[in-house]
Amino acid sequence: MASVRTFHLPHYPAYPVQVALFKDVANAAFLRSQLLEANPDFDYAFLDATMILTPNHLLSATFLALHASQTSRTKTRTAHSELVFRLHPNNNIGESYRKFGISDTTTHLIAVKFSLTPNITNESVSKHLGEFVKGESVAIGEEGEELGIWCDVGKVRKVYKLGEEKKTKKGAVVNGNVEMDARKEIESVVLGMITLKGS
Repeated sequence: MASVRTFHLPHYPAYPVQVALFKDVANAAFLRSQLLEANPDFDYAFLDATMILTPNHLLSATFLALHASQTSRTKTRTAHSELVFRLHPNNNIGESYRKFGISDTTTHLIAVKFSLTPNITNESVSKHLGEFVKGESVAIGEEGEELGIWCDVGKVRKVYKLGEEKKTKKGAVVNGNVEMDARKEIESVVLGMITLKGS
């Protein structure tokens, strides 16, 4: 069984969102092949965890995807593919998948499943992912803070065209990651961009 955190989004309490986090994934190519074959058992948003800046980044795009799905305004085939699409700043669906979706070499993975029917529960998602994802399941805390721990801030800046990384006021860049204050600044710009795209 995989560790799965259930999130309840504003305005959609009847549709909880199941989120799981994995590291050292060894079978990303298999998981991606199931998506490409449109296997309904693998109808998830499989995301490259290095492209998720913060929990708010993921959950904001998740809300926009769920809202589009419930109001029949999706641009993609499923609510899960809509989530991948909503993360990208432009309207190119293929580019969205290349930048945010799973690739054959993905090792850090976020799996998102919308509970759109009563049979999709925390337990059913936990069992299914535990059986098919060959990687180490990472528990997600109450606030979801683990969802941004593997973010490659440089890649995120590039996709959202935020320019070069600048030194913070303290001049500190730690292990290639921007300090939390600077990450919050980036987050506010990124959230604005994905919200404008969704309007």
